[in-house]
Amino acid sequence: MILVTGGTGLVGSHLLLALVQQQKTVRAIHRATSDLNEVRKVFRYFSPEADTLFDRIEWVEANILDIPALTDAFQGITKVYHAAAYISFNTKQYRKIKKANVEGTANIVNLCLAHDISKLCYVSSVATLGSKEGGLIDETTHWNPEAKNSVYAITKYGAEMEVWRGTQEGLPAVIVHPGIILGEGHWSSGSSVLVKRASKGMKYTPSGGIGVVDVKDVVNAMITLMEGSTYNDNFILVGENVRYKTLLTDLAVRFGNTPPQKKLPKWIMLLVSNLDGLSAVLFGTKKKLPKATVRSMYTESYYDASKIKMVTNFKFTSYAETLDRITTHYSSVANESDATG
Repeated sequence: MILVTGGTGLVGSHLLLALVQQQKTVRAIHRATSDLNEVRKVFRYFSPEADTLFDRIEWVEANILDIPALTDAFQGITKVYHAAAYISFNTKQYRKIKKANVEGTANIVNLCLAHDISKLCYVSSVATLGSKEGGLIDETTHWNPEAKNSVYAITKYGAEMEVWRGTQEGLPAVIVHPGIILGEGHWSSGSSVLVKRASKGMKYTPSGGIGVVDVKDVVNAMITLMEGSTYNDNFILVGENVRYKTLLTDLAVRFGNTPPQKKLPKWIMLLVSNLDGLSAVLFGTKKKLPKATVRSMYTESYYDASKIKMVTNFKFTSYAETLDRITTHYSSVANESDATG
């Protein structure tokens, strides 16, 4: 039996769909506050038998910080996909982020070792890789602790260290580093917010560049690595390197909107970030625009994903095909919402 953590997230929900479509026996853990209907919605984008497929999943309420509940969830498990993470760039939440991402991953690794799990796949991020001037970042571009790393990146790197520690103790594992993940569902969080905003039209664009990847490619790569003979290795998952202006323009065209024409100066975004931080201090509101996010919007970070292509003969979905599919699905959701609302 396969155990999936983070099954209610973007990657996790698509992973669960792929596994049950392949007739795998799957158990997924979730928190008490998780909305399982979000997973069901993802299933419905791709299968007329969505509800039947969803019902094949054995859902277990457990938190990756709750060792007794997690121990019960590991009974009868042979492989583990660890996709659960606390995503935040708010420096004031560092201890909470670290506890979930580092301590939670340590718990997963320890239970994998205790239950003689045959293989672990950990979903990390390109944020844990270093930077490179004038060249593509690859798996040998090592983490720079002196750089202005976000609290999220710091904790994800710490989680990776727990996985590598596990491999030294005999646990076969693979780590994947996805770029910005584009996929259906969870439209109000993560990278899906870009799609949602582009559907309404955007006049301004930041000057940075990023590596993007189709959520289906992330899932297929994870399954390929878990079922193959490769272990104790890490792989970048980026299908296309694009500037923000290009991505936002391509999304706008597909939604029938005017592409963004004006550059958004970095100083304005830093000012907004400062005001956002002040509001959080004075009024206790949630910080929406940390400086780490602003820095990433004005940095050109491009990635080399040739390693997984070479090792597994993996082929990424074309960038255009990904955008066509995602915008079509989002438009159908928006139209349904307009019709009922």
